[in-house]
Amino acid sequence: MATKLFVGSLPFVTTSDQLREIFAKAGQVVEANVVTDKMSGRSRGFGFVEMATEADAKKAVSELNGTEVDGRKIFVSEARPPKTEP
Repeated sequence: MATKLFVGSLPFVTTSDQLREIFAKAGQVVEANVVTDKMSGRSRGFGFVEMATEADAKKAVSELNGTEVDGRKIFVSEARPPKTEP
C-alpha cells in the first residue's frame, strides 16, 4: 500500500519532477507534487511524495529528512490525513 510523505522547507525553485528524482533514490515513487500558489503559480515551499510501499517511505524519511536540497535543509515526515469538517 502506498504511503504519502510531507516534504517541507523546499527551495522555491524545486519542481515536482526534481522532487520525484530526489525521492527515487530511496525507493519507488508513485507520485510527487510540489504545492503551488493558485494565483501566482509559484511554489509554496512544500510538497507531497507518495511512495509505493511503507518500507520505501520509511527509508525515504530516514535517508532524506534533514538533507540539503539547493542549500535548504528539507523536512520529511509521514503526511497527516486531511482535516474533515464535522
